[in-house]
Amino acid sequence: MSLPISKPKLPVVVEKPTPYTFDLGLLLAEDPNPVTLDRDSLEQSLAEVARDGAQSLINQLLTTCALTSTKEGVLLTLPAPSTRLPREKPVPQAKPPTKWERFAAKKGIRPKTREQRRNLAFDEESGEWKRKWGYQAMNKKGEDDWLVE
Repeated sequence: MSLPISKPKLPVVVEKPTPYTFDLGLLLAEDPNPVTLDRDSLEQSLAEVARDGAQSLINQLLTTCALTSTKEGVLLTLPAPSTRLPREKPVPQAKPPTKWERFAAKKGIRPKTREQRRNLAFDEESGEWKRKWGYQAMNKKGEDDWLVE
């Protein structure tokens, strides 16, 4: 039984002519250097570029972000993102108010509050909450009487 051949360890520090720019909140590392790819071993050269970017991002995270240890494991606190991501579509324009909205604003009409929309009211006689209107409502108390004066 033969032992597996160990791969040589790659350097931890990544040296580039122009340094990377980072946005640690988005876990983003931008490499402004031109990518030089070897056409003979394209997969190998792409893997090296990806490894260098990931290694530099991990180095930056470990040197600048706060590490905390909990019973679940080690936590790394990321800063807020600094790069604004573009939208696919422009921000929608505000729609002009409808005729009713203009009228309501002019007259000072406001929508009903949550308490005004509630259909329950406390009945003092029975001591329980009953509907204000509709089936078995409080406003139908006198309708079942056999004689209405």
